[in-house]
Amino acid sequence: MPKPLMPRRLRRINKAVTNRVQGVYAPYLPPLAVIVHKGRTSGREYRTPVTAFRSGDRLIVGLPYGADTDWVRNLLAEERGGVERLGRAHRIVRPRVLSAADADDLPTTARYAARYMDVLVADLED
Repeated sequence: MPKPLMPRRLRRINKAVTNRVQGVYAPYLPPLAVIVHKGRTSGREYRTPVTAFRSGDRLIVGLPYGADTDWVRNLLAEERGGVERLGRAHRIVRPRVLSAADADDLPTTARYAARYMDVLVADLED
């Protein structure tokens, strides 16, 4: 797995400040989206703004902070979640983290991103 592009300190600042602001408009303004996931221990619902792209029936999200962020770990543990994108809500299932070596069947942009960071891929259900 590649080293995260963003430092941990920035991740903490974004979690406390930026995510709250982006969470208001991210579900409506592409390429932003909001991932809805349950806490692993609390069971509480969380909403995390991300940059996401759709490719057919898959959702692709770059992971500049790495795959060990809380929202990624929550999604992987639950094996499902939700995404709000373009004003619509979808269920996502089978989330998985891919590296460059695993990204051969992804679109060109996602393969390029996977050279520099992990990529989360999940199947969309309507």
